[in-house]
Amino acid sequence: MRHLATYDDRDSAPTIITAGTILTVDDNSPTVEAMLIERGKIVAIGSLDEVETAARNSGLTPMREDFPGATVVPGFVDAHAHPLMYGQMLTWVDVGPGRAGSIPEIVELMREKATKLPAGVPVRGYGYEQRNLAERRHPTKEELDEIATDREVYIMNASGHGGVVNSFTFDKYGVTRDTANPEGGEYFRDASGELTGELSDAACNMLTGLHGVKIGHHGPNFHLSDEPAEHQRQLDLVQKEFLAGGVTALGDAQVSKRELAAYLEMADRGALQVRVSMYFLSHLLEQVIELGLTGPFGNAFLSIAGIKLYADGTLGGWTAYFPEGYVGDPCRTGQLYHQPGEYTELVRTAHAAGLQTATHAQSPTAITMVVDAIEQALKDRPDADARHRIEHCGLPDPVDIKRMAELGIRPVNQTQHYYNWGEGVEQAIGTPGERFNPLGEFRDAGVPATLSSDAPVAEPLPLEAIQAAVTRVTRRGHKLGPDDLCISAEAALRAHTLEGAVSLGRDNEFGSLTPGKRADFVVLGDNPLEASPESIAAIPVVETWVDGSARFQANA
Repeated sequence: MRHLATYDDRDSAPTIITAGTILTVDDNSPTVEAMLIERGKIVAIGSLDEVETAARNSGLTPMREDFPGATVVPGFVDAHAHPLMYGQMLTWVDVGPGRAGSIPEIVELMREKATKLPAGVPVRGYGYEQRNLAERRHPTKEELDEIATDREVYIMNASGHGGVVNSFTFDKYGVTRDTANPEGGEYFRDASGELTGELSDAACNMLTGLHGVKIGHHGPNFHLSDEPAEHQRQLDLVQKEFLAGGVTALGDAQVSKRELAAYLEMADRGALQVRVSMYFLSHLLEQVIELGLTGPFGNAFLSIAGIKLYADGTLGGWTAYFPEGYVGDPCRTGQLYHQPGEYTELVRTAHAAGLQTATHAQSPTAITMVVDAIEQALKDRPDADARHRIEHCGLPDPVDIKRMAELGIRPVNQTQHYYNWGEGVEQAIGTPGERFNPLGEFRDAGVPATLSSDAPVAEPLPLEAIQAAVTRVTRRGHKLGPDDLCISAEAALRAHTLEGAVSLGRDNEFGSLTPGKRADFVVLGDNPLEASPESIAAIPVVETWVDGSARFQANA
């Protein structure tokens, strides 16, 4: 019989943790000397004398774990990620900027992989961003034909919303220059009408098959099918990556039946070590409500959080909705996934049932549609703590930022997006692109920001995200926008810990080092609040603890 393995009662020896600095992200005691933990929870914080007294008064004889010169912070919360998709990427060829700076380099990496695969097995790569390549463009199908002509070749764009295939792939699936674009996607063509090899969103359906997530299923098509055992291997790989970055809790921002089955299997075999909050795709909304999964459900490691929706596409893939067209391509407008009336009804239905919503929206038009819908839902059923989210929230109108503050809407941002390809946003839409993820404007309006990775769009490296939030300097050294869009290191640390937990609705459990909360924390090699802003990303993660036990050790 299947059962969800529970970790709540796991015994861990009473332990006093000391460090050079312990940053609690708790306003009552922001910096302390020591912390007492027992049975996976924080018992006391304060000076070493105070913590030792608390241990004696509780009848405990604790062990000691000392980290002299190190800094302890709460476990990082990655409130928006795609773990299973990331796991798939880890089994593909990395052609990101750290591995390939040009199309010939991509071709060589992929060709090398092809020689090691059995005949007919597809060759897949991920992570390229066309504006980071020397050619400043997407590869073509002809260039991918240099990798192989006898099997599928696919490289996924860093945005996750499309990529490029070779000629064999088009031939296999019967896509020709005369094939109509699917609703919500595109087979790109050159000036003569010939397929270039690039495809986006719903056009990826040919790769994912009938069971993939589609426009009609309220979301873009990310994942390719694998056997259940392979999904388990992928999630095991991913979990190690999150823990190595100091992430102890995450929000899966696109859960279908496939992701749910994979998590249940992982939990059943007792393998979950990172806390997962699931956001079901909106095409499952009626099923979630019918099953009554509208309140807290699950355990400390696997729980249901809410519903994920899409308002528009992605800035990286130029599918976010700009009705006036892109500066880089006036003929391209992007897309809305729903008409405003249809979207509003989905939000009202979810809200009326008590479900939190998390909506992907990047363009000003799409964000306004989301704010309008939430405003209407809150008028129908007032709730001062609904915590509805806007995922990415790349370019909100200042008027909508003010409305977000009034309505309690929480933006969940990814500063690594502009770290990796911020220049591309300016190229796509012009000068307004310098406001991409305007954290300083959120701060000034009283809107709490949450930082996350959107892995695999970016690696789950919270310290890199914090550095980007503080400096707004891209990978290429370009400063994106004025200083008043930056936030302090202290605010950025809070955005990737406590505010992440608030956005997941789990701040009573974790997010700060507060007595009564779970003993989830990270040992860092330096203090991110004292390090030079441009060096924050280089701070090493020494250890990651979950439930009072070390789950990652850099030197192990």
